[in-house]
Amino acid sequence: MTDDTKTAEASPAAPAPNAVATSGSSAIPAEELGRITDDIIGALKTVYDPEIPADIYELGLIYKVDVADDRAVVVDMTLTTPNCPSAQELPIMVENAVSSVAGVGPVTVNIVWDPPWEQSRMSDEARATLNMW
Repeated sequence: MTDDTKTAEASPAAPAPNAVATSGSSAIPAEELGRITDDIIGALKTVYDPEIPADIYELGLIYKVDVADDRAVVVDMTLTTPNCPSAQELPIMVENAVSSVAGVGPVTVNIVWDPPWEQSRMSDEARATLNMW
């Protein structure tokens, strides 16, 4: 990460949605960056895997969100499995959702496989929705 990028990153050891941390410095005022970050998370929560009745954020599929000083956004996400039938459409859905946030620039979505997704990354909300206690 460079000094001109703000990162919201989920820790691989904890359920991703509830373990978002920010680090780095930014030329974007802190209050505005906080609003943008909150709005990005809100937008991500509107994206659902068509096969699973829980949003991708609560499922723990979002690994990292970087907001650069020029407001370009890079999202690192994964899928529940490399053979996910929604592999083609989910990144486009994420790009469209994040692009709809006021104040963001171009959005890039990267699919990553390290670390591999596992059920422990899901939030309690996703577990309740999927009845996976």
